[in-house]
Amino acid sequence: MKIPGDKQQRHENYSKIELQKSVDNGAFRIFYALKSLPLDVERVIRRNRTHVWAKQQMGFLKYFMEGCVFVCNLQFWRMAVLWTLSLIFQYLRLLLSSVLFNKPRSYSRCSPKDSNLTPRVCVITGATSGLGAAAAYALSREGFCIVLVGRSWKRLSECVSGIKKRNPDAHLKAFEADLSSFKSILKFKSSLEQWLSDSNMHSSIQLLINNAGILATSCRLTSEGYDEMLATNYIGAFRLTKVLLPLLENSPGLSRVINVSSFTHWNVCCGVANKETITGMSLMKSKSYPYARIYEYSKLCLLAFSYELHRQVHLTAKSSHLSVLAVDPGAVETNILREVPRCISIFTFFVLKLFGILHSTETGMRVILDAALAPPEMSGVYMFGSNGKCVNSSPMSYDRKFAMDLWTSSCSLL
Repeated sequence: MKIPGDKQQRHENYSKIELQKSVDNGAFRIFYALKSLPLDVERVIRRNRTHVWAKQQMGFLKYFMEGCVFVCNLQFWRMAVLWTLSLIFQYLRLLLSSVLFNKPRSYSRCSPKDSNLTPRVCVITGATSGLGAAAAYALSREGFCIVLVGRSWKRLSECVSGIKKRNPDAHLKAFEADLSSFKSILKFKSSLEQWLSDSNMHSSIQLLINNAGILATSCRLTSEGYDEMLATNYIGAFRLTKVLLPLLENSPGLSRVINVSSFTHWNVCCGVANKETITGMSLMKSKSYPYARIYEYSKLCLLAFSYELHRQVHLTAKSSHLSVLAVDPGAVETNILREVPRCISIFTFFVLKLFGILHSTETGMRVILDAALAPPEMSGVYMFGSNGKCVNSSPMSYDRKFAMDLWTSSCSLL
């Protein structure tokens, strides 16, 4: 049907008007959407900021509550008061000895590069961080072939890469081992002997540094049923030393054992050494885990073991070239407090820095380096502080009965 001209014109105009309305309506919607978009984004950002702020506040509240619970424990106050006093007491003894008696004794270093045996092998436990990693780097620069021992293969690899970047000529080998497990220690010894044989190296080691240690704030047992802190800090060091003793005695030249102890051993006044105490079984009856006392006791055992090992090895002719030293770096900023609430550890380090008695790992490891490079005749002594001064340890650490009982009880765990 044909539409008349005027009607057709009106129809076309109407269609254009409707189309324009549709376009205008769509444009308005788009414009409104674009206009309201910043408001929506702003609302989302505000909502996210509020969520993040609330999450931060909850995290802060959580840390605060953990800190409050932690400080309400007697073991914390034992650490806060007695450990601080023990550390200050050690530095006062050093100061008074230097001023009044022209002591303590110090020794010059002897470079291992002068030795006929190349390379000299050094085994360091707890080498993935802190003092162990710092000592590994320093001794690699002295020409030692460093054997790093740790529980985490990933962290061992990172430590090796870090040392290699700083010292491309470093001779390094890493072994994964858990010192709280005797089975793991025996496996490490086998792997070490195999590596020495495959590398056409002399079947011996020249330096063993028992540095591994933890401060556990909760009770954990090993697969053998021993307290994990005692198993790591003392039993593991004793077992490893006894297992590697043939390799130390087989050295053509000087060999040495260095045990890293702590000033906290001063807080153990009367110690009993039997299988129940050195494994932590006697402490399982406590209502709360006495982590401060156990840490102190483990370091006392390590120190008494050092003195007794010195006496034992010098009874035999084949061990006359083996020396034993105990070292104490003092307070060092490491991750030893990783199980302590973060707010407490941060405050602790702040206070120690304020008193000037907190060292970096590079400064703290100097005592280990001094002991490693000490003259051959130096043995059976206790070195304290970053300058490696020889001082007397606590009277309890020199108790012969305690040391002999400790030796006998520890040997029964092999």
